Amino acid sequence: MARRAALLFVIALAALRAGDTAASGQPLTAAEVIERIRSHVGVPWTTPTVDTFKAGDPNTRVTGIATSFTDSYDVLERAAAAGLNLVISHEPSFYNHLDETKNLENDPVYRQKIDFIRKHNMVVFRFHDHWHRRNPDGIMVGMIRALGWEKYQNPSAPALFTVPETTVGGLAASIRDSLHDRTLRFVGDPAMKVSKVGMLPGAAGVEAQIPMLERDDVQVLVVGEAREWETVEYTRDAVAEGRAKGLIIIGHVLSEEAGMDECARWLKTFINEVPVRFMPAGEPFRSPGR
Repeated sequence: MARRAALLFVIALAALRAGDTAASGQPLTAAEVIERIRSHVGVPWTTPTVDTFKAGDPNTRVTGIATSFTDSYDVLERAAAAGLNLVISHEPSFYNHLDETKNLENDPVYRQKIDFIRKHNMVVFRFHDHWHRRNPDGIMVGMIRALGWEKYQNPSAPALFTVPETTVGGLAASIRDSLHDRTLRFVGDPAMKVSKVGMLPGAAGVEAQIPMLERDDVQVLVVGEAREWETVEYTRDAVAEGRAKGLIIIGHVLSEEAGMDECARWLKTFINEVPVRFMPAGEPFRSPGR
C-alpha cells in the first residue's frame, strides 16, 4: 500500500510538472502527433488498420510520449509517473487483436486499466501495421540493432542473415544474452553447426514460418512465438528425419520490443515539443528460481 501511495504521489507531481512545461510552448495534441507520424512513416496510410486510438481523447494536449511493445498497466503507471500521457503501443491494449471491449465492460481488470487512463488524462494509440510496412520494417531495424546483426543481413532479403559459424545452442545462448531473455527455448540439435539464419519477429504464423524453414538458405529460424502443434512440430519432425534445421523461440515481447525503442528514436527526428521516451514492457514470463 505504501508503494502504491508513493507511486500515485509521483504520478501527480509529474503531471503537474509536465503540464507546466507544455504550457510554456505551443500545445501539441495527440491527433497532431499521429498526423505527423502518418506524414513521416513513408508508406501510404491504408484502412482497415489496427493503427487507431484505443483510449483517451485524441484532442488531449500531449505532455510527453512513451513508446512501448504494449501499454501494460505497469507501462501506463510508469509513463504517467514520468509525465508522458501519450502512449504509442505496438500491440493491443485490451487482450485481442482488434481491441474489441464489448465482452470486457464488466471485467475488473479492464475497468481498472481504462479508469487509470481516464483519471490521468492519457491517450493510447496503436502503431503496428504501418510501422511494419515501413521500409525498412521499423521493428526489424530495432531488433537487428539489439542483436548486433547489421553486418550479417542480406540486403536483398532482410529476413535472412549469414552469421559466423556457430551451433544452434551457441546461437540461442547469444540471442538470450543479447536480449536478457529468461525463457528462450529452441528445437533442434544444440551441437549442429549453423551460419544461415532466418528471422521472423512476433507471431508471423505457420503460413510464413514453415516456408521459411523449407528454404535451403535457412538452417535455423528465429521467431517470436509459434503454436506448439504447428511450426514446433514441423521442426521436430524435420530434425528427426535428419534434416539440418532448428527453431529458436524468443517470445513475442522480446522479439519486437527493441523495435519500439527504434520508434522512439525515429519520433525524436520530427517531434521536439515534448519528451519522447521508450518504455520497455519487459518479458512477462518467468522460470523457477528467476
